Amino acid sequence: MKWVVGNWKMHTTPSEAKRLALRLRQELQSELERSPRVRVVVCPPFTNLEAVRCVLRGSPIGWGAQNCHEELEGAYTGEVSARMLAELECQLVVVGHSERRRYAHENDLQIAHKLQRVLEFGMRPVLCIGETLTERQAGQTEHVLERQLVGVLGRAPASVWEKLLVAYEPVWAIGTGIAARPEQIAEAHATVRRCLMQLGAPEQVPILYGGSVGARNARDILAVPAVDGVLVGTASLNEGEFCALTRAAAAERWC
Repeated sequence: MKWVVGNWKMHTTPSEAKRLALRLRQELQSELERSPRVRVVVCPPFTNLEAVRCVLRGSPIGWGAQNCHEELEGAYTGEVSARMLAELECQLVVVGHSERRRYAHENDLQIAHKLQRVLEFGMRPVLCIGETLTERQAGQTEHVLERQLVGVLGRAPASVWEKLLVAYEPVWAIGTGIAARPEQIAEAHATVRRCLMQLGAPEQVPILYGGSVGARNARDILAVPAVDGVLVGTASLNEGEFCALTRAAAAERWC
């Protein structure tokens, strides 16, 4: 199984999201129906989820959310709960993205609570982890990844492994146009796999790579044996590029 998850971040209005989702469905539906071992999910802004749901319902392309709050309801102005997302039939929810850690100052405990809420409502959490450039240059990549995984998953219930996806996203590669090299990805994913197994996870928990993924490098990244899919940012907003990298994920040699 290969996963292709598109993170639209703070892009598109509802009408723009509807048009993009429609184009993706028109371009990819028949191919994905022939390639059941490829899972494609797009994550638009909260305001666009209903528009995207209306277009993609009944298709092989799923939809999810970029974040959720750790509480189910309450006086949290501007926040969205997992309960709300479940009613919109979201299949997955991204938690712990580096931009949330950086701009919203989210910590591992808060992310752990969000992940638990996602699980409670039957959705898949996509847990993002990754090191900064300073941390990599200091030789701390392995330590950072282990700290983040243990900090979020150390007290998670055993049921987490059935739904969890982990996305290794080196912070220094996100939005820079410079993806990690295949050998760097393989090394980081080996660290993630080892830590997950120490925490009790089975080997089939998918580990995705994210960070400047596009049509030009998707094949090389997906060819790394430890990579179970990609989390795509900017390229997911370009119909042609996203379709191209999805077709790369559907190639028989990895599926």
